[in-house]
Amino acid sequence: MSIRFLSLALLVIFVQQAAAASKTKEWWKDAFIYQIYPRSFMDSDGDGVGDLKGITSKLEHFVDLNVSAIWISPIYVSPMADFGYDVSNFTDVDPTFGTIMDFANLTAKAKALGLRVILDFVPNHTSDKHPWFLNSVKKVKPYDDYYVWMDGKLVNGTTYPPNNWLSVFGGSAWKFNAERGQYYLHQFATGQPDLNYHNLAVIAEIEAALTFWLDHGVDGFRIDAINYLFEDTEYPDEPELWKPDLPADDYDRLDHIYSRDQVETYTLLKAWRKVLDTHSKKDKETKILLTEAYTNLPLTMQYYDAGSNIPMNFMFMTPLDNRSTTRDFKRNIDTWINNVPKGHSPNWIVGNHDQHRVATRYGRKRADGFLMLSAVLPGTGIIYYGDEIGMEDRNMTFKETVDPAGCNAGSQRYRLKSRDPERTPYQWDNTTSAGFSVNNKTWLPVNPNYKTLNLAAQKTDPSSHYSLFKKLVALKKMPIMDTGEVQVILVGYEVMGVVRKLPDTPPVVLLMNFESYALVIDARTWMNIPEEMTVLVASVGSGIPSGVVMDTTEILLPAGASVILMG
Repeated sequence: MSIRFLSLALLVIFVQQAAAASKTKEWWKDAFIYQIYPRSFMDSDGDGVGDLKGITSKLEHFVDLNVSAIWISPIYVSPMADFGYDVSNFTDVDPTFGTIMDFANLTAKAKALGLRVILDFVPNHTSDKHPWFLNSVKKVKPYDDYYVWMDGKLVNGTTYPPNNWLSVFGGSAWKFNAERGQYYLHQFATGQPDLNYHNLAVIAEIEAALTFWLDHGVDGFRIDAINYLFEDTEYPDEPELWKPDLPADDYDRLDHIYSRDQVETYTLLKAWRKVLDTHSKKDKETKILLTEAYTNLPLTMQYYDAGSNIPMNFMFMTPLDNRSTTRDFKRNIDTWINNVPKGHSPNWIVGNHDQHRVATRYGRKRADGFLMLSAVLPGTGIIYYGDEIGMEDRNMTFKETVDPAGCNAGSQRYRLKSRDPERTPYQWDNTTSAGFSVNNKTWLPVNPNYKTLNLAAQKTDPSSHYSLFKKLVALKKMPIMDTGEVQVILVGYEVMGVVRKLPDTPPVVLLMNFESYALVIDARTWMNIPEEMTVLVASVGSGIPSGVVMDTTEILLPAGASVILMG
């Protein structure tokens, strides 16, 4: 294997090209969006829970990273049965996080720093403490029909739920309300009754809420659980799946063909697109929609034509895992890219608040590779807070578990369902509570590895996860990532490669070793790339330094290592 060091001139040129790349049109394409889980990002008042002032105090972090936007998980007024995803007022901030003025200060500072702000929006349901629901229980008009209410089934003198539908969090999707004398639908927690989108008044209320936040400076919305908005109005039983290893009331025991993915969803999204377009014209910049729907590819692709700029792509999270092969990834990546409608672009989600952290899902050695993959592939990359420093899940005891999905699963199965492990406080430094709070007690325990795994330590280390991610953000902004040809190539069955090419421009090449042992590969022959290429960046722990010139006919890739080369 032939390796020699090159001057940093090529890296300097790379940074200059990235800085010069214009992103005035469709700013979210070929950019990174950073998700913040506000309870866990930064606590400004010492109560052990993150808040808006905390986020505002750390906005320079995103400027340093050079990401294009931050997406903030729900901050609305909520009793916090599902930590903000159970909304009791769509047009105000929960005191846990601060005030409307705090949000205004955040957006004003973000815009001054060149950052966009995307807000999580939760339209499928409200809290059972929302005034709409309290009035609906009492049949007060016009709220009597704001939710999905049904009579139970009477069998041999006993009343049962209207059908066999199950909640995502386990158990029946129906709960009986004694005061009203009917069952209400809740596809998630019992404290999250589903809104009735066959009621035009509900649609008007939600559009008013979207407008409220657009008027308060948001640059777009991530729409939570959008494919649950409509149900078949006949409410038939759903087909059972043969999964005897699961409890009878586990959500995955049914094929949910009547309770989600209904065609009316796309029509409603088109109406919301018009609301955002009105503000886009006023502000002279596109307001974007990200849509969350864990569904099949054809149904996901329909969200593009309905107005979603980013129909969220979860292929890096589910069902792919540490057992997946290079062939699995190549097949899925090619399929996504080939199915994106003309004029639109793909997206690649590395992590979020509902899935185990990338460093836990794939292991420490492979985690950087997925950040690199999201940078090199065309379209938008979306990372979860802490991914940029390699944060990992924290194992929780059942006593520590607060996530309703985990609590409802019980002490024997909570580890399968709880989302707490990936929601622990951000690890800023090695001081009290990882610099997240001055309080020793935080809403979720801090991962004990914060003493060594933290931002402060990585900022001074040129070979850290943080330094790596900064280079990836700059790479994403290069012209070759915008318009360059993309090829996903297997080097044997162990290594997956991605080549980006543009006429009269040196190629950019990513190599990912999926195996637990080192490999020597002839990348030049397999991938038709130059014989000598320079290392832009390599995964942490690989031992491959940046700025090295490699002989591509004989590249040594350590176990689980990934490397990006430039011609």
